[in-house]
Amino acid sequence: MSGPSAPGSPGPGSPAPGPLQGARVLLTGASAGIGAELALRLAQLGAVQVLCGRDSGKLEAVADRCRAAGAPVTTRVVDLSDPDAAEALARDAAEELGGVDVVVNNAGAPMRRRVQRLTAEDLRRTMATNFESPARITLALLDGMLRSDRGVVVNVSSFGGRAAIPAEAAYCASKFALCGWSESLAMDLWHTGVEVRLIVPGAVDTDIWDRPGSDPAHYSGDLEAPGTVADGIVAVIVDALSRTGRFEHYLPDLQAVAEFKTASIDDYLAGAVAFADAQEASTDPESDPEAPPRS
Repeated sequence: MSGPSAPGSPGPGSPAPGPLQGARVLLTGASAGIGAELALRLAQLGAVQVLCGRDSGKLEAVADRCRAAGAPVTTRVVDLSDPDAAEALARDAAEELGGVDVVVNNAGAPMRRRVQRLTAEDLRRTMATNFESPARITLALLDGMLRSDRGVVVNVSSFGGRAAIPAEAAYCASKFALCGWSESLAMDLWHTGVEVRLIVPGAVDTDIWDRPGSDPAHYSGDLEAPGTVADGIVAVIVDALSRTGRFEHYLPDLQAVAEFKTASIDDYLAGAVAFADAQEASTDPESDPEAPPRS
């Protein structure tokens, strides 16, 4: 005959708790794409979440799927191009949850526009959304994580944060900044209980390709399913909570391309420009990449 279950363990006949049972999570960019898929997976594994997104209808639909999985979820509609609002989001989430164990800075905004037509406001909004807001969210949560000597910061950057892309100077600057911030953050927190992880997605099948306000993308090839990337992030979080696993994760694995860029930067630049020129020519045979923009 077995004795009584230990505190926190399932009783006889009960399902085993998920590996993230009770973990308090703040997830941004949860209304679509990678974030929507990740929210459901975290809910299925027992996490308690505050979900942030731009589209209230889509965000509530994601939250309903999480609740149907039996997980407590609340939502916040926040424009992360406002870093003050991002910081307030983090503080509110920590107060509501009684602390945050895992923050996933997943939200991001595209900006595809050649520098000849890029405005200061384009640059400000892109840097604010993709870099300053994740940094401000992390800073707002860091004291609590350090006091508990436990926490995980997951920053979702982009392949464009490791290798620049033509006509995406503002976007790449913001994602390079997030990569550099994450590296230094990991070193500064090396001797603490707070783990930092960097996610470097490639081309993923999300609405980032179709959002208004950007020029058409040069890339038109295969796209990774957002659920596949979400699965990878879940594995990273589970490992990080047990203080195992490595810092950086390419999803899908494009590390060799980034390493080629570092080793042969002139060849990479020339090849990227040639690819972009060919893509523009295929959509507009009369296009001239050096010509001034049409009015």
